Amino acid sequence: MRVSVVDAGSNTVRLVIADVEGGVPLPVHTVKWKLRLSEHVGPDGTIADEAVERLVKAVAAAGATALRWHAAGPLAFATAVVRSAPNRQEVLRRVASGTGIRMCTLPGETEAELTFLAARRWLGWSAGPLALLDIGGGSLEVAFGRGRLPDFAASLPLGANRLTQEHLGVQDPPGPDELKALRRRIRHELRDVAARIRWEGPRTAAVSSRTFQQLARLCGATPGRYGPFAPREMDRRDLRKAARALAALPAAERSQLPGISAPRAAQSLAGAVVGHTALKLMGLRRAVVCPWAIREGVLLRYVEDGADWWTDTAGTSDGAAPPPATPLRIASSTA
Repeated sequence: MRVSVVDAGSNTVRLVIADVEGGVPLPVHTVKWKLRLSEHVGPDGTIADEAVERLVKAVAAAGATALRWHAAGPLAFATAVVRSAPNRQEVLRRVASGTGIRMCTLPGETEAELTFLAARRWLGWSAGPLALLDIGGGSLEVAFGRGRLPDFAASLPLGANRLTQEHLGVQDPPGPDELKALRRRIRHELRDVAARIRWEGPRTAAVSSRTFQQLARLCGATPGRYGPFAPREMDRRDLRKAARALAALPAAERSQLPGISAPRAAQSLAGAVVGHTALKLMGLRRAVVCPWAIREGVLLRYVEDGADWWTDTAGTSDGAAPPPATPLRIASSTA
């Protein structure tokens, strides 16, 4: 069976087409469209009309590509930039009417659950009790569990792009006061979640997302050209050094560093500070870099729990997903 997934994030719209025979999503084709939606929102988070129109065109192109590759779907969802937008309902309506594809927004805790599932399947049961961190443009997802799905999941407003816009826009490179305020904000938001992770005492910590992958490369991990099966880890001390190196450079010059791409150079510093602070507060000295993330989690959940799970999720137009098919305890940052 061939299935496709469309993920509309803060920076890009990504299409993954995968064969899922045997329950393992093996990609056969991927495409991305660079929309940078987060740069086209108003002060209250409203997505501009022209950005919505570009989103509609990208989703339509993704649907046409999936059809050419004879893939079912696409299973289409949007992350924090759309989920948090006051005009979210209008955005989803325009995507549906303009493409015939029903896009949904997933609650942050559900994103954490799906990414955890992907990490569990990638790392296997030998990972033991597992902590998962995923930095997106608008939010940071954290999860912990001993089984297939997490026992605890949370979504925090600590995305790399969000924090860059809210805390790092005065000086370039940022001054000590900006960085101090950024760290204070991160510590405040992470306090309760970090205490829970410390208490659980995970055997393995995993990080996912493009932001973490680029930071891991900056910390000395194997380059991406060696493929997803090359083992990659990131040490907390190396991440601290990476954050200092990024903070010393103007945003435009950070892409000269190993692993940091030009489109993500501006937000790389915030991502590094979030990552290092989270690992430190949670008592995690090292993390495995997992190449699978939310898109693979969606594919796995679709295959393992059936198409009805996605039908119910995508049919919830207000962005609140239905209860998971498997019992799951969800905790917020104030738990």
